[in-house]
Amino acid sequence: MSDNLPAIPGMNNTVATSTGGTDGGGGLGFLALAGRTAKLAASALFLKEGMHQLRSHMEANSTAALRLSEMCAQAEVEPRFTSMIEDVSTALTGVAEASGDTVNAADSVDMDARGFNQAHESEYRPGYEASNSSGVQQAKPGFYRRTGRRH
Repeated sequence: MSDNLPAIPGMNNTVATSTGGTDGGGGLGFLALAGRTAKLAASALFLKEGMHQLRSHMEANSTAALRLSEMCAQAEVEPRFTSMIEDVSTALTGVAEASGDTVNAADSVDMDARGFNQAHESEYRPGYEASNSSGVQQAKPGFYRRTGRRH
């Protein structure tokens, strides 16, 4: 099962499951879920970084296009061409502003994923540690939910 997230440098693509093995990131185990949400948070950070770079690049290009349109106007270039260059500048400014919106969304995803990981860790880590130290093989994740039994 693929998770469709981009490869993140320095992160292993396999994630340990609650039974001690690896599942390639698609399992339901305690560590697998923590790994997947950590990968989501890291992906959001990479997206934010890329969007900041895009915004800076688009702002610089917009400024350059505006300067070019001003020079064209001074050189008495045909007004329709000067107008087209001004339109390009306006469109580049729009891209820069939209990248800022994407940064805000990525920041929200990053914070939500980190918050989820913290809540998940505090809620389930004690049971995970207890089941691993007991020496008794535990049921696969989701077993009790499917049978209607509580553990």
